[in-house]
Amino acid sequence: MITHLPIRMPSGAAALLYLATTTAFSAQPVATAPAARQQGDEIAHAVKEGDTLEGLARTYLANPRQWPLLQARNKVADPRRLQPGSLIFIPVRLQPSESATVQFVQGTVTAQARGGDTPAQIATGSKLEEGTELKVGPESFVAVRLADGTVVRVQAQSELQLRQLRRRGRAGSVQSVLEMHKGGVESTVPPSPEPLRRMEIRTPLAVTSVRGTQFNVALAESGQTTASVEHGSVAVQSRRDTDSAPGAALNAPAALLAPGQGLAVATDGTVGAPRPLLPAPDTSDVPSTLGDASLLAIDLPMAPGATRYVAQVAQDPEFTQVLRHGSFADGRLRWRALDDGRYYLAVRALDDAGIAGLPAIRPFTVKTRPVAPLYQHPAPGAVVPSGAAELRCTEVPGVRWYRVQVATDAKFTQPLRDEQRLTECRLPLGALPAGNYFWRIASLLAVPNGQTEQADQGPFAPPQPFAVADRPPALSSQALQAEDGDPTVRLHWPAQAGQRFRLQRTSATDLDFAQVAEDTVLDTPTWTASNLAAGEYLVRIKVLDASGLESDFSPPRKIRVGTGIRTGAGLPVSTSSGVPVGRP
Repeated sequence: MITHLPIRMPSGAAALLYLATTTAFSAQPVATAPAARQQGDEIAHAVKEGDTLEGLARTYLANPRQWPLLQARNKVADPRRLQPGSLIFIPVRLQPSESATVQFVQGTVTAQARGGDTPAQIATGSKLEEGTELKVGPESFVAVRLADGTVVRVQAQSELQLRQLRRRGRAGSVQSVLEMHKGGVESTVPPSPEPLRRMEIRTPLAVTSVRGTQFNVALAESGQTTASVEHGSVAVQSRRDTDSAPGAALNAPAALLAPGQGLAVATDGTVGAPRPLLPAPDTSDVPSTLGDASLLAIDLPMAPGATRYVAQVAQDPEFTQVLRHGSFADGRLRWRALDDGRYYLAVRALDDAGIAGLPAIRPFTVKTRPVAPLYQHPAPGAVVPSGAAELRCTEVPGVRWYRVQVATDAKFTQPLRDEQRLTECRLPLGALPAGNYFWRIASLLAVPNGQTEQADQGPFAPPQPFAVADRPPALSSQALQAEDGDPTVRLHWPAQAGQRFRLQRTSATDLDFAQVAEDTVLDTPTWTASNLAAGEYLVRIKVLDASGLESDFSPPRKIRVGTGIRTGAGLPVSTSSGVPVGRP
């Protein structure tokens, strides 16, 4: 069997990672190595009895007539008589070329061909030739499939070159080498019967060479390289040993990484001892459905030994279609909001050496539409009188119905009231006994279903507490009177610590907010307006998160401002169609 290993030009201290199952590297004695160092990327072939340059040209280059090129490179006197145990260097550039295919792309990812002038945006299905340089922008991602089925997932803010895309002979094993200058990659290398398949990911400090393995490689800003293995086994060699002379990697000592282990390669090329990967973080409390339309927010407890989390959100369980990626110093994962749909979360804990641990993978659903109304009355924790009080919330344009629930607990295990198709966002409490309660609200769209309409419910707004207390005896009918006062509108909505808000108000007919009448920034999740003219208005809100992220403006909600004319019971006086009644 022909034996080969990768040879690289020295580039300072670094390390070389080999698949542990490659057993032939130290089995053959190395005789006299050629005096000249290899130029560019080459394969070192350990000569066996019967080898000839013509046979090697046929095996490696698919063209036996190219044997003079091997003779010139290796300064061989007799091409038919090679010394067993010596090394013959095969220039990779002479092998048949292959290409890679873009399997998925998200955001801004550009490719610059070798010798090309201008980087160009790539798309799913694009073909990438050897030498192509990929640059992945912020909040972007690309998955590339190599000729042997290997999938390389390149993370946001990474730079990667497809340095070698070759094949050993006409139909032999694929030889792929990727050069990572910045960021991180995750790779899944499918098992193959080809014993000589080569797949490497290089950084300035390390090279991973694997077969049938799932692993990730990250390059820190300091230059340190980390590697962790989920499946398979790899060996790690320092380039201080492997680059001392051609073929030195054959006898260099190696540290073995078993499945579930990782290590770090220091900036001076020192290979750290293998260590167990941190266990998968606890994601059991992540809700199965997330309904925040402003941000994708997931909170996790910090795992013992973890210094930070790295997390991804993808459309598929294989994580070849990643939409969000981030590194977080605590368990508060925050991204821009996603469209409604089914997604998958993967979270890894980094240890004190920066090595990524085992992933926790959890599916979840985003369901934010139609958006929930805003709470309007009562204020959070307010006390309302029994008998005549009502719960009020804003209307949402385009919504058909509203659902309002009332319960004695925030989990709504046994709702006391559950009105599912209210045409107005209000609910009279009626004879609700005095006590402490919670209420929550949701919007519903009407979806055609044959001859009928089916309700499509959006997420509930977070529960809001209120209390009911007995009120003094009602006045007699002779004492009822309208009391005119300045109208006041109050809105309340849920928020997270440190968030601020931008609120805009316009007329009820200005759905595009082309003529904004009010545009204000709020430090708390409340808004009060006085002295507004009676009528209907639209408001929308943008979240300004403490992380620096800003949400899009929420869908508009409708508010109705009365004239201030109320009955003695404190209720607004309106016509049968709900229009506020003004003075004559």
